[in-house]
Amino acid sequence: MTSAPDIVIIGSGMAGASLAAGLAPSGASIIVLERGHQIPDNAPARDPWRIYTNSAFRAQETWLDAKGQSFEPGNYYNVGGNSKLYGAVLIRYREEDFSELEHHDGVSPAWPISYAELAPWYDAAEALYQVRGDVASDASEPAHGSAYPYPPVPDEPAIGSARKRLETAGVKPFSLPLGVDVDRWLQAGKTGWDGYPDLRCGKMDAETCGMAAALKHENVDLVTGAEVMSLKADPQTGHINEVVYRQGDEDIRLKPKVVAVCAGAVQSAALLLRSGVANSNDQVGRCFMNHNASALIAIDPRFRNDAVYQKTFGINDWYLSDGNGGRPLGNVQLLGRVTPDILKIQVPTLPMPLARWISGHALDLYAISEDLPDPESRIVLKDGKIQLIWQRSNMTAHRKLVAKTRKTLRAAGFPIVLSRLFDGRVPSHQCGTVRLGDDPKTSVVDPDCRSWDHPNLFVTDAGALPTSAAVNPALTVAALSLRAAETIKQDLSK
Repeated sequence: MTSAPDIVIIGSGMAGASLAAGLAPSGASIIVLERGHQIPDNAPARDPWRIYTNSAFRAQETWLDAKGQSFEPGNYYNVGGNSKLYGAVLIRYREEDFSELEHHDGVSPAWPISYAELAPWYDAAEALYQVRGDVASDASEPAHGSAYPYPPVPDEPAIGSARKRLETAGVKPFSLPLGVDVDRWLQAGKTGWDGYPDLRCGKMDAETCGMAAALKHENVDLVTGAEVMSLKADPQTGHINEVVYRQGDEDIRLKPKVVAVCAGAVQSAALLLRSGVANSNDQVGRCFMNHNASALIAIDPRFRNDAVYQKTFGINDWYLSDGNGGRPLGNVQLLGRVTPDILKIQVPTLPMPLARWISGHALDLYAISEDLPDPESRIVLKDGKIQLIWQRSNMTAHRKLVAKTRKTLRAAGFPIVLSRLFDGRVPSHQCGTVRLGDDPKTSVVDPDCRSWDHPNLFVTDAGALPTSAAVNPALTVAALSLRAAETIKQDLSK
């Protein structure tokens, strides 16, 4: 491994892995720095008690909330990043998400690039992550250059029955685009994949797809246990000329030609703030967004849910409007199966026999509404510690979405519908802190994901997203990263 590589990529999550995969064929020397390690093959990956209570996977760290109180964030540091535990929903932003959209509590601004400019990279990202889907089942689905690589993951019988009941109630459930080989997944254990760590057994995540593709090339090195401490810029040229990372007790310095920060919306902002770079207009850390999200449990004593994985369809009937010509509300999708153990963990006072009954007669859903960018919603460093000052927005839309979903579920024959709003400890698609834009006064990186301040510094993770939309951001992060890889290759060829 050279100390002067062509490219240093910080982070091996969806952004870093996709960027590495896009850059690897160029022959440039690439080092990917990951602060965590690979999840071992013997990890308790199918044990909900080890995942949701005394977590064997969550990072042992604390952040500060807006009041300065410590809390444990739900973030993970390992090869593949948070994608190792994600729900594998690889859905595109809708075409309308790239334009200005008026919401109940504000405006979602237009992107500096159009959907059409990113569409080819969505195609490439779907191929890289082997997405299973159906372009025809969702009326809001934007145009594709090609069909999904694989057909959708099939509904289990109970879920197929629930889909039909919802259709009868007047909505049009669509097949979720998923990055999972369900047969391989189930061979390793009869659980869902949503929230369960992937031990390289069927989930298409940043490690198994992006990094795997990159590491087929001898010019790519992955260094684990490497926590990046700072970036240093040349005061004359503005180029980032040094990356300092700590491995064990040793500080190691690299002098790359190009640096790509892909550590996730919170950690990327924290690194830039800690380094005092890319922040000439005080925009780093601002416009933090985290989807407004609620879990819903719809119960019908006549419904028998014996599904294992469950998470195969969503509802976008209220994505672009409320269904009556009103403003957008958001997306609804199935959660992974909420088993009796998971119910008991979430509600410790719930007797286990009742948890079994509820789980056996319930359908579990996840409602997502867009969080709008606000400069006062931000990441800062307080005495060197990350402080998350999240200003929720657009809750009017979210309350309407939950109400609309509840009404529809009742019309579909589920008389009891319970809901719970997720708080800031749950990483419900954190984004926006190093946002992409066409004006350096209100953004950190330009439309190519290049820092306005440093010509050889790129940020391609969810921090670069200028809006949160109301769908899972992973595929958009992958597409942005693949697009940025082309820009970086052009830079290196000059």
